[in-house]
Amino acid sequence: NIQELSEIFKLFADETRLRIICAILNTELCVCDLCEILNLSQSAVSHQLQLLRSSKLVKYRREGKQIFYSLEDKHIEIIIQMALDHIIEEEK
Repeated sequence: NIQELSEIFKLFADETRLRIICAILNTELCVCDLCEILNLSQSAVSHQLQLLRSSKLVKYRREGKQIFYSLEDKHIEIIIQMALDHIIEEEK
């Protein structure tokens, strides 16, 4: 379990992946939307999404030719919120 936990925290440690996770916290987005929001290339976003998908942090839904991405479950959102709460508390 420690190994798996370490791998999850490694995923959160990358700024691009974290930005993707934050972008889809409350909504699902397609790759083209994520590219525009994050100002990144499609290949960069797709690569990071593949890592997030393989680690079961992100899921996808196909609609025609587009694929929409969202968080796998509420646990990911809770982890992000707890980290943000910690940062805010430290700033007080």
